[in-house]
Amino acid sequence: MNLRHHGLLILCAAGLATAAEPPKAPPPAANEVTADQLYEAGKELFDTLAPPEVKEHYEFPGKEQWDAFAVRLQTALENNDLAALAQYEPEARAALAALRTFPGNEEYADWLEERLDYIQAAQQATHRPPPVPPSVRPAQFIPHYDLWLQRLQSRPRPASADQLIPVLGAVFAAAGLPVELVWLAEVESTLNPSARSPAGARGLFQLMPATAQELGLGTFMPDERTDPKKSAGAAARLLRALYKKFGDWPLAFAAYNAGAGRVQRALDRQKAGTFAEIAAALPAETRMYVPKVLAMVRVRAGVPPEKLAPPRT
Repeated sequence: MNLRHHGLLILCAAGLATAAEPPKAPPPAANEVTADQLYEAGKELFDTLAPPEVKEHYEFPGKEQWDAFAVRLQTALENNDLAALAQYEPEARAALAALRTFPGNEEYADWLEERLDYIQAAQQATHRPPPVPPSVRPAQFIPHYDLWLQRLQSRPRPASADQLIPVLGAVFAAAGLPVELVWLAEVESTLNPSARSPAGARGLFQLMPATAQELGLGTFMPDERTDPKKSAGAAARLLRALYKKFGDWPLAFAAYNAGAGRVQRALDRQKAGTFAEIAAALPAETRMYVPKVLAMVRVRAGVPPEKLAPPRT
C-alpha cells in the first residue's frame, strides 16, 4: 500500500478490519515507518492531492480525533453491540466516497463497501423487534437472517460473477464442498480477486497472510491470494476443517470470520451447540456476517440454510 492510499484510508485503516483473530504482528523493521509518520504523510498528501470537492465534504481528522475514532470503531467491531456499530455509518460512508473519488483504489473500496453493508444492516437490526426467545427457537434459527434476505433480494450480481463463479464452483466441488458456498466470496470481496483490507487480508476470500501460508499459499511476489483458483482452494480447505471442528455451517462461518478459538470459547462459556445461542457473545461484525453468508447462498443459489449439505467424506 503506498502513502497515497493511506491518506485516503485514514478514516478506516485501523478500525474497519476483519474480525478474525490475526496473528500477533512482528516488531517493526528498522526501516519501517511509524504510525505518526504515516499519519503526517497521509495528511500532507490529502492536503496536496485531494480535489476541492472532496475537501468541501470531508475534513482530514486531527491526530487526537483520529486516535479516538480508531479506538471507538475497533471497539464497535469487536464488541457485540450492534447499536454502537451502527453509529459509524457516516464515517464509513465518507471514507468510501473518498476512495471512489480516486481511480486505482478499488482494492480497498470493495472491501470497505462490504463492511459498510454490515454497519447499515446493524442500523436496521436495532430498529426491529428482538429475535425469537430462546425457548421457542427452532434448531436452524439464525438471528437476522430475514433481514439479510430482504437486503439482498434485489441486489444485482457482481459483473464478474459469470466469469468467476464457475471457476470457483469447480474448485469447491473438487474439494467435496457444496458448490453454493462459493458465494461467500461475494460477501468477502464483492468478487474482486484483488480486494484487500487495511488489516492485510486479500483476495476473493479475504485470507490473512498467516492463514494463507498455513493453507499452502504464497503471499509475496506473487501473492497467490489474488489467484482465483488457488484462493478458492485454500478457502475450501479452511471451510472443510472448520466444519469438521464445529459440525455445522453457521458455526463454521462464524469461525471463518471471528476465528475458531473465539467461537469455541463462546460455545464453552455458554455450554451451547448452535450459532444462535452464542451470537450475542460474538463480535458485531460476525453477528452480521453469518446471516449474510447464508442469505447470499439462498438468494444467489436458491439453497436455504437447512438444505446446505455437509462436506463429502
